[in-house]
Amino acid sequence: MQHWIIDSDPNGLPGWHEAFPGAEIVGAASEMRGLNKPGVIWCRLRAGQILAEVLFGVDFSSGHPVVVLSDEPDEELVMSALSAGAAGCCNSRAAPEVLRQVALAVGNGGLWIGQSLLQRMVGATAKTLGQRPSQARNERWSDKLSDRERQVARLVAGGASNREIAAQLNISERTVKAHMTAIFEKLELRDRLQLSLRINGLQV
Repeated sequence: MQHWIIDSDPNGLPGWHEAFPGAEIVGAASEMRGLNKPGVIWCRLRAGQILAEVLFGVDFSSGHPVVVLSDEPDEELVMSALSAGAAGCCNSRAAPEVLRQVALAVGNGGLWIGQSLLQRMVGATAKTLGQRPSQARNERWSDKLSDRERQVARLVAGGASNREIAAQLNISERTVKAHMTAIFEKLELRDRLQLSLRINGLQV
């Protein structure tokens, strides 16, 4: 998988090189090469910069997930990044293993929103369920799926990666991806976050 990192410093940060050896660091989206390969586009947001500035020129329709690397990430920025079309937002100085987890998540069609925002959303889901229990109970998403698809969907809702799901169900990652595609189509959902919210009782 190819990684393109848009940043004004062509040297990049050490953690980026450790996480993604061979990553291409460019000063603008127009300088990226080899976009016919699968990969992830990373855009660094430095302190004081405007989000729209670092996302300028990025083609969100290319099929490559976009992640904002922020020097000062917070929940408001994460939501703004997702609204702009990004698949996630994380600290630009995150540990290499975290960056690889982010790449795996967005590469598999998921979103990366950070632990604190995820917990807040789960809390909001629980609150909504408490206020509208009848609606949650009447939502029969499982009726639309096969037994195996229901297993996969519940594991996704629990935060498992494709690799973890494959190991737990003793199937290949390719089969997991095929199930995910079928689940999204049957439930008319876009990504793993929507699926998690749906299974946990929040209508999307």
